[in-house]
Amino acid sequence: MQATRFRWAIIGLLFFITVVNYIDRSAISYAVPDISKLFQLNPAQIGMILGAFGIGYMIMTFFGGIWVDKSGARVVLFVASLLWSISIGLTGLATGFAMIYMMRVLLGVAEGPNFPAINRAVGDWLSKDERAIALGNSLVAVPLALATGAPIVTQLIIHISWRGTFIILGLFGLLWVAVWMWLFRDYPEHSRRVNRVELEHIRGGMGWTEADARSMRKVHTGNAKGVWGFLLSNPTLMANNWAFFVFGYYLFFFMTWLPSYLHDQFQLNLKSVGLFSILPWLLAAVLLWGVGYLSDGLLSRTKSLRIARSYPIWISQLLAAVCILPVIYTHDLTVALIFISLAVAFGMSANATFYAINVDVARERTGTALGVMDTFFAIAGFIAPVMTGWVVNSTGSFVNAFWLLAILALSSVVVVVLFHHPERSRKLSELESLEVSVEH
Repeated sequence: MQATRFRWAIIGLLFFITVVNYIDRSAISYAVPDISKLFQLNPAQIGMILGAFGIGYMIMTFFGGIWVDKSGARVVLFVASLLWSISIGLTGLATGFAMIYMMRVLLGVAEGPNFPAINRAVGDWLSKDERAIALGNSLVAVPLALATGAPIVTQLIIHISWRGTFIILGLFGLLWVAVWMWLFRDYPEHSRRVNRVELEHIRGGMGWTEADARSMRKVHTGNAKGVWGFLLSNPTLMANNWAFFVFGYYLFFFMTWLPSYLHDQFQLNLKSVGLFSILPWLLAAVLLWGVGYLSDGLLSRTKSLRIARSYPIWISQLLAAVCILPVIYTHDLTVALIFISLAVAFGMSANATFYAINVDVARERTGTALGVMDTFFAIAGFIAPVMTGWVVNSTGSFVNAFWLLAILALSSVVVVVLFHHPERSRKLSELESLEVSVEH
């Protein structure tokens, strides 16, 4: 019997909803000039609106990880996608600062469980040697969404206004919800589209039963406090979390403020901003996709998680920091775009390895572990836009905001080099085995 390959259709679904997710959350950055003019907002107020998403996201990505491990990715992504599609549509009906702010908070709440659910689905549907590749193929949707979203959203705003753009984006998300509920099941054991050969490949040749599949979602240890103690004290996971915070700061800085930077610094109009915003995210998509394959390839050849996971993280963060420096000192659009593109691309390139570490170290609670990591990301999602807005409003320049980017990236390099040692770290499964032996 030839193996089916339906697991890759699942990765395709996750890729597609991530595209929708990021176009929805980034669209407002292109509407800022029109919104600011209509409601007479200053840079600090715009920073508050751009940072409002991070407040809701910070709350729900943490609890979303717990929710995913309890209820599964199918229900969680259904509810989350439905709610965020409604919130993005209602943004188009906003009557002022307060309503836009509340809809951005609601959007953050709704999108919070998305990435914990992706990690849960990958952990349940992919074999050990395919996870970084699968995560890379899913997460490459982030820069691709930002690259394709830039011209799409700007053209929609030009032709049908920012209000019409948000309403259309909301309707588009609702279409995905129906397809998701039709095709996805929490485990390949429950899908009639997966045959026995593919299932054996996913499970590493082991003969799994439905009871085995269901047990993946349960906390195997009877001591929930022990699980949280593990997740919040494991040096590798905490180093991973800090580096992911820096990753998030870079992402939200450029996602929310790059259009305004290009507009203010180089006097580009909305159409030109949309076109010039493509390159950084397109280059990031290429590197992110490639590093996912590189990571699993290194793991296959070296059997070292340190080489396959830790090295891509600190090297990419170091390169991102270096590329920020020319941006600080240049007044040339071409030079700025080249090094911004490199900084964005290097900063995002190791995205899949951040996610894979949670599966490698805490497979049994990967949704919860990802929720903790994504909470750091969400905090960055709030701090980066607000801090940047405050700095620009206070100094009238982006220079200090770029310096902060470089310093943060260097801090993550130091933390990962010193503390990110997956082989040395105790795995969650080892903690559970120890507790079982003590009980007996």
